[in-house]
Amino acid sequence: MDKISFVGLFLGLAAIVGGQVLEGGHIASLIQPTALMIVVGGTLGAVMLQSPLKVFRDGMKMAKWVFFPPLVDPVRQIADISRWSHIARKEGLLSLESHIGGVKDPFAVKGLQLLVDGAEPERLREVLEVEITAVESSLKAAAKVWESAGGYAPTIGILGAVMGLIHVMENLSDPSKLGSGIAVAFVATIYGVGAANLIFLPIAKKLLANIARVITLREMLVDGLVGIANGDNPRVLEGRLQGYFV
Repeated sequence: MDKISFVGLFLGLAAIVGGQVLEGGHIASLIQPTALMIVVGGTLGAVMLQSPLKVFRDGMKMAKWVFFPPLVDPVRQIADISRWSHIARKEGLLSLESHIGGVKDPFAVKGLQLLVDGAEPERLREVLEVEITAVESSLKAAAKVWESAGGYAPTIGILGAVMGLIHVMENLSDPSKLGSGIAVAFVATIYGVGAANLIFLPIAKKLLANIARVITLREMLVDGLVGIANGDNPRVLEGRLQGYFV
């Protein structure tokens, strides 16, 4: 669990609400269901319009990575690669076949199978890097759903504010309501700008950071498997892999 994400979200929202209270405003004035509907609905519609269904669905599912990121354990990965390297040097590459069943990561299983099948080091790297590129592209496309939401939300918020001002202008016959009406109109702008800069864009950046760690772990695995195929010294190989995560 990524505790700093929970703290960051709470701190950001608390700072805005606290600032409103310290300035003498009322929290209730920030609660406007209509403005929320305009911003959330408009932003959601714009993102859905630009995204294929699969990408949009993957982006929504990936949001949990902000608080519960995928497990990236380079220490364990390096230990596994080092163990495979020692086995290959002592017993040969074919001996690794009996260890494939104990590997849970499908990508690592594919790499080990290619290694056992006698794939040339460069061919092994080529096959695995093609899959890495495809996975990275798919993950980044899903993360950009949130980045796009961060771009649309402020504009939708301004649109909501303008709509509120139009409503105010239609009721100029009652000057006593102008102040409160204008205040309510600008809540949509707060929702749009706030959602973009406190939620949508930070989520996108956190997802991209987590994706980078996942891809780096896979690149490290490929480097390790190619090193085993080349017959690199296990200690030298282990030292090189440790440089991926510093």
